[in-house]
Amino acid sequence: MSSQSITRIKPGTRMSQAVSTGGLVYLAGQVAQNPGPTVAEQTLQITKQIDDLLAAVGSDKSRLVSANIWLTDIATWAEMNSVWDAWVPANCGPARATVEAKLANPIYKVEIAVVAAAGGAAKAKANPKAKVKAKKRR
Repeated sequence: MSSQSITRIKPGTRMSQAVSTGGLVYLAGQVAQNPGPTVAEQTLQITKQIDDLLAAVGSDKSRLVSANIWLTDIATWAEMNSVWDAWVPANCGPARATVEAKLANPIYKVEIAVVAAAGGAAKAKANPKAKVKAKKRR
């Protein structure tokens, strides 16, 4: 069994903001870092954060594979989609689920987690300390 390279972006004890392995990039659920009062404002911030995290591993939004979106009020679905639809490139829509859910803090109105194919974008240099090789199992 061969070892597989794992790249962690903004790693922490509890979680990393993104993990790249096996040709895929998995992003943690993203909430607005400076939450505005509307779903549209928060979604705009989140999509920018997603762009930045994907760029850190040499990918981009045109390579999205799946997305999970949580809204605190499903009635804001159209508002979130107004930003989402402008952000996702034509014919690059991922498999997606959108649900209503209570989020960790009431200031957050939307949270988005995505998976994307790695590569395909101008490669940004990841923090070399963030790279971790998976150990072989014996």
